[in-house]
Amino acid sequence: MAETKKYVRILKAPCRSIWYADKIGSIFPSLGTWENAYKVDSPDRALYIRKEDVELIVTEKRPAKVDERVLLTAPTNTKGKHRVGDVFTVREFGETGVHVTEDEFMTLWHKEYEVIVNSEVKNEEADGMKIDLNAMGYDELIAHGEDVIRAIRLHAYGEGYRQGKFDAEMDSTHGQAPAHKSAQARRDEIVEQAKADVERLKENNIRLRTFNISLEVNRKDRSVEAIAKRPKSNRAFYGIAKAAPSDCFNVHIGKAIALRRALGLTVPDEYLNAPQPTEVRVGDVVVTPYGRGPYKLKKRHFSEIDLTCLNRCKIIDDSREEVGE
Repeated sequence: MAETKKYVRILKAPCRSIWYADKIGSIFPSLGTWENAYKVDSPDRALYIRKEDVELIVTEKRPAKVDERVLLTAPTNTKGKHRVGDVFTVREFGETGVHVTEDEFMTLWHKEYEVIVNSEVKNEEADGMKIDLNAMGYDELIAHGEDVIRAIRLHAYGEGYRQGKFDAEMDSTHGQAPAHKSAQARRDEIVEQAKADVERLKENNIRLRTFNISLEVNRKDRSVEAIAKRPKSNRAFYGIAKAAPSDCFNVHIGKAIALRRALGLTVPDEYLNAPQPTEVRVGDVVVTPYGRGPYKLKKRHFSEIDLTCLNRCKIIDDSREEVGE
């Protein structure tokens, strides 16, 4: 009987102070569970990761079959092009290794990979539900697509309310109390988190060929629409994010919200309730206290206009994608 192993891939982090905040996309062997967390074997010591922040990957150590997906665990023949945690689909089997669809010039030796037998965005215990996507053909996957998206949503919402106790454990582990931050500093963090989130989700879908992602921004309507289209299919999923009239629009937060909605993933509360900006900066779009505008602030405005006057303006867009002179 083939040896079974479990790994977790970090998808997101609740805050920058947590130990795995700078390890998004990394993969760790799972040593078991503790309430709503996975215990993992990190390079430093055994640590915990919230289940809602990871993807669980179950593997078997055996030669792969054609069309099976494999996890790269011990790269020796990839010449630096690929790293531990990369996923491939087998297109041809050989005595010493396999050829994969993602890189036609590369051979994976059998010792370099493990065969993925189950992969879920949430923990395997939730609702007692398991969906073996790897056993399905392409047409069957399309037919089951909506059920899979629905299952992901159920897993996501089912775990959220139990995170408090684990957060307390994490604070105890690191001996740190959350530092007080200004509203502007917190918003800046959320914007950077949203940027990284969007890039990671897009990269994952390119690598796994799950969806073709497109994002459309409507600045006049202060909205973002995400479209997740299945390759070689007319089926698509849509997600929309629109700023409330009283809120400041930020295209990066909007993209993260819309994309997560299109993919059926939980939208973090910090995206939906990000603090409003309190500091005017180059590239911000503002209206004056008298309702004039909108004006896009340039560097020269900060020398020509008193900063006190600028701070009285209402910031309506702090995306700052094109900061000009």
